[in-house]
Amino acid sequence: MASEKGEIQVYVKASDSSDPVCVFSLSKKKLRDLLVSQLLSWHLDRIGIQPDGKLIVQGWAVCQRGKGKLRFLDGRGKEVEGKLTWVERKDAALALHLPPALSSRIGFSFEADQADRIRSPKLYAEYSCEYAKDVCEIGLKRMKMERTPSGRIRLALAVPNTRKNLHILREDGLSGFYRYLQEQAGVEASDYEQWLKRNSPGRGKLARQRRTAFEKMPLFSVVVPLYNTPAPLLKALVDSVLAQTYSRWELCLADGSEDRQVSDFLRRHYGREKRIVWRRLDKNEGISGNTNAAANLAHGDYLVFADHDDLLSPDALYEMAEAVNKQRFPDVIYSDEDKVSFDGKHFLEPHFKPDMNLFRLRENNYICHLFAVKKNLWEETGGLRSGFDGAQDYDLILRCVEKTRNVYHIPKVLYHWRMLPNSTAQDPESKKYAYEAGRQALQEHYQRLGMKAEVIQTPNPGWYRSRIQIEGTPLVSIIIPTKDHARDRQTCVESVFSGSTYSDYEILIVDNASTQEELFALYDRWKKDLPEEKLRVLKYDQPFNFSRINNFAASHANGEYLLFLNNDVEVISGAWIEEMLMICQQEPVAAVGAKLYYPDHTIQHAGVILGMGGIAGHLYCTGSGEATGYMGKLISVQELSAVTAACMLVKRSRFDAAGGYDESLAVAFNDVDLCMELRKRGGKVVFTPYAELTHYESRSRGPEDTPEKQKRFLAESRRFREKWGKELEKGDPFFSPNLSLEHGYCAPRGSSVELK
Repeated sequence: MASEKGEIQVYVKASDSSDPVCVFSLSKKKLRDLLVSQLLSWHLDRIGIQPDGKLIVQGWAVCQRGKGKLRFLDGRGKEVEGKLTWVERKDAALALHLPPALSSRIGFSFEADQADRIRSPKLYAEYSCEYAKDVCEIGLKRMKMERTPSGRIRLALAVPNTRKNLHILREDGLSGFYRYLQEQAGVEASDYEQWLKRNSPGRGKLARQRRTAFEKMPLFSVVVPLYNTPAPLLKALVDSVLAQTYSRWELCLADGSEDRQVSDFLRRHYGREKRIVWRRLDKNEGISGNTNAAANLAHGDYLVFADHDDLLSPDALYEMAEAVNKQRFPDVIYSDEDKVSFDGKHFLEPHFKPDMNLFRLRENNYICHLFAVKKNLWEETGGLRSGFDGAQDYDLILRCVEKTRNVYHIPKVLYHWRMLPNSTAQDPESKKYAYEAGRQALQEHYQRLGMKAEVIQTPNPGWYRSRIQIEGTPLVSIIIPTKDHARDRQTCVESVFSGSTYSDYEILIVDNASTQEELFALYDRWKKDLPEEKLRVLKYDQPFNFSRINNFAASHANGEYLLFLNNDVEVISGAWIEEMLMICQQEPVAAVGAKLYYPDHTIQHAGVILGMGGIAGHLYCTGSGEATGYMGKLISVQELSAVTAACMLVKRSRFDAAGGYDESLAVAFNDVDLCMELRKRGGKVVFTPYAELTHYESRSRGPEDTPEKQKRFLAESRRFREKWGKELEKGDPFFSPNLSLEHGYCAPRGSSVELK
């Protein structure tokens, strides 16, 4: 409807009134501008300057009214000379729901031979059609600065980094700030690079590896898809394979490039190497199709996957061959990894991984590289699926682990993932299609397993949250041992009443010889206000023994699940019981632990690590409650060796089978011991960050500050070591041996960070 002012107005009419209500109004010009802006959709995925000085800009662009025009201009509006190639981008087409007519050749790659010849500090990408035009600014000056040590120092000292720089000055002084600038410049090795140098095999060890003859000598097929791969990066990858100390390998390459430059390069430089085979494809099939084509060339016992611009460590295949001999041909092998700078000179961001952890894998693809799979398992799974491009490896790994439990982790950095140069045009939106593909891959994983689940993306790109449907309404028995401290008990119990969205529970308060009249009055009020089936008070007038008290309460519990809860906690998240129950109901899960905070919202519990601090310790204790943790440890559902009984849900059947708590551990390590017993019998112990409570730790029992308490603690420590000495010696399978056990902050073991 047009108004007197010439505006286009949209109305909605209420059902109980004849008078229209104006929702919003737009002028004809604004409406036209809005419609025109929808004609163009485009994104710059990758912008960078290669070691040889060549400028690369890649992305996709779609015009709803036919083919648009893409140009690159300098600051004076002069068009930059270069080669623009249009290619197929199935991933972008899928994400945009494009019709077939618009799905081909929407990707582009622009190359300018010498970025240094572009004098303008800024570059402009312009995409236009007859009706519309859009411009994106590219910070060319910053990219040039990132290529030199002096430029990187200038960027580190830039105004946006002032607060960070002042913090470093205050914390580390002038000498520390100088070291920081040197690290930013790349002048000296980072702390991790020093660690990597100490922990990587030297020349002597590499020479011995080359002379080693294993009993089993599997053939490894290194599978790599190629697409317009820059020659320097391809050479670096191929040379890293040629440098392997294990010689029984073949390199299988499928080239889907727009021209013959990549294939010609391979022929000129590696044509005489019989272990390198490649095929030039008729057209680019995308990353999944190209990888499948490369895999079709393979004759190996295992397929080992690598990207076309990354690097393998020289001992990568040797370590895999050793794993095959030690583990009798595991179906899947994966290793630790790190990142390598674009120029190949610096190594950073190590990812020290746990052993196989299905619950952690369902959060995001922590396995990633280096990944190898038996060829027969690859064939059984059907290879990569093109509908999951961007998350094709995640989809493959999920399908593999559904078919086998024979998965082996090598806790060594065997793969270096090359980092692309930073750019203001690079942001999580450029990977949006990949994150959605990962979500869909995980959703289908649950469907294949017959699990009713909803998978959603979290605010952390590439991380997912799974909501598993709870079967039925099982009774949960909440067991709370207590003594005096009426106000704290009231806070705890009433936070359960008022703060829980799950209603099928009973509370068993085990009173351990309380004397406080205020607490007895509180019991009387609860008994009056609540039905007996909702809350019971059990008298336990014996000396304090946490294990014995909980075993006593469990014998009186009616629930299918036992929820052990300290009396000094307070519920934060309403669905805390559901979050634990949806995991605990799965087989073979035995116990689930919650995320606990101190009153100042720092971390009190986010999982227990075996061996930390000598016997067992909490991960990230006193760390920020807002942090994500090393590789997402604080925000991920994951299997662990143990969780705290301050809030722990246990299947009743598995609790009984384990014999309950060990009553010889009256105070210390009894919850860790129970978790170890549950795991010994095939049960899994899982931590969830989505069940959140505040823990006012040790208010009732107090600190270990008397000779009697310290003597008891030492005795219980010896008892635990006697029972679990072999497990302590072997190390926690869910915490990398490359990480420090001195504290819970995940520093590389033996690094200066650990020793501070």
